[in-house]
Parts: sequence; structure tokens; C-alpha cells
Amino acid sequence: MDALAALPAVGLADLNAAAALLVRTDRKYVVPVGDLGATVTGVPGLRVLEIDGRRSARYESTYLDTTDLASWAASAHPRRRRWKVRTRLYADTGECWLEVKTRGSRGVTVKDRMPYDAARREQVGADEAGWVADRLVAAGALGVDPLGLVPTLHTGYRRATLLLPGGAGRATVDAGLTWTTASGRAEVGSVLVVETKSAPGGVGPLDRRLWSLGHRPVRISKYGTGLSLLTPELPGNRWHRVTTRHLSDGLVRSAGDAA
Repeated sequence: MDALAALPAVGLADLNAAAALLVRTDRKYVVPVGDLGATVTGVPGLRVLEIDGRRSARYESTYLDTTDLASWAASAHPRRRRWKVRTRLYADTGECWLEVKTRGSRGVTVKDRMPYDAARREQVGADEAGWVADRLVAAGALGVDPLGLVPTLHTGYRRATLLLPGGAGRATVDAGLTWTTASGRAEVGSVLVVETKSAPGGVGPLDRRLWSLGHRPVRISKYGTGLSLLTPELPGNRWHRVTTRHLSDGLVRSAGDAA
């Protein structure tokens, strides 16, 4: 993340005011660590989120799914209604959120979130089950009992957030990505996952800069990819190409219990 040190800072309130974008178009890229400098210096006007002097933060997410992995299957087979339920812990501060992500019309991502008790981050509580169910039903994900969801994957990474110039949205840069399940752990340290977040249908200057450097959007889901890597018995899926082409060189796997 050293390449971000020279960028001007932006505060959280200003970032959210300019580009909250809970309804948005997302594009994801897998970028070698060494390409970050060329990427950000090619977009004049970029600013980086800074909170209490820190320009990156440690995130820990726990994904909750049905016992037959209905959420994973919905993402693996794009004709189904996609949905994810997860808790996200901001490890540096202890702040925790319960989040529901769904796919709206024309591929638009919709994210709803509410503050949550970190001590309960491996389950949906009875008080929150109705809130989760309402959002899943509204997105067409029917028949999911939030109280029956179980933790299936833990992810960790360090994230920096960029504000794009001219109201073009924002982007995140994730480094040091790890995945953990009950059966093992995988990590990849040689690449970054860059995700641009634009107004629905929009294309921002960071997308264009990445394209000019030869990077194209890829299908990568932290949940879908991680579970596929650590669960060999799952059927072939849409993340096979990214795991074999973009992640394989720097990928380290080990057996063990979930953290």
C-alpha cells in the first residue's frame, strides 16, 4: 500500500457524502502488487480515506449460508437470485455490521447494513431475522430462514478506500487476502483485489486507467472464490478461471481448523 502514501487524504464524512453508493455498479480486478503505483498515479485527483492517521484498515468478514450452501450456489450459477448475508468486523476499532447484499436489476449491487454486536457475528439473531428476511424476499431470494444460516467462511484482508475525482464514485484496494473454513486456510499475498464502485451503469477514471494497463474486470467473489478453493468437492463454477489464472502463482493453502 506504499503507493497510496503520496495521495491527498479525505475524511469518512466527506467520502460518504460524495460517494456512499449503496446501490451501484461494481467491477473487480486482480492486480499484481507491483502495478498499484502505476494505477493510482495515472488518475489525477484521487484521494485516499484516512481515519485517525491510518490509510488502511483490517477487515474480517464472516459469511452466513444455509447448510446446503444456497448463497454460494446462487452466485455460482448466475441465473439464480444472488444474495449474501455476512457480518463485517472492522478489526482496528471493533465496529461490527450485519450486511445483506443482493443483485438488483441490470446487475446493480444493493447493500443494506445495520450495526451489530461483534460477539454474535457468527449468527443472525432473532431480533434481526425479520430485517434480513425482508431484504432477501424483496430481492427474490425466497425460502431462506435467516435463523438457519450458519458460518461457512471467514475472510480477512487490509483495505484502503479511494475517492474518485469528479463524483465518479469510489474504489477499494484489498491486500493480504485470507480465507478460512473448518477444513483449512488459503492466502494470497502477491496480488491486490481492486473494486470500483460507480453509479449504476457508470464507468469511472480508475476503470479506464486499469484498462489502459491491460487489466480487465474479472469474476471474483471473496465468498464464492474462497469456498471453492477450500472445498474441492464443490462442482465446477464461474470462479475457476480466476483461481487458476490470477491467483494460483501466489496461493498458499494449509489444513487446519477455522480461526
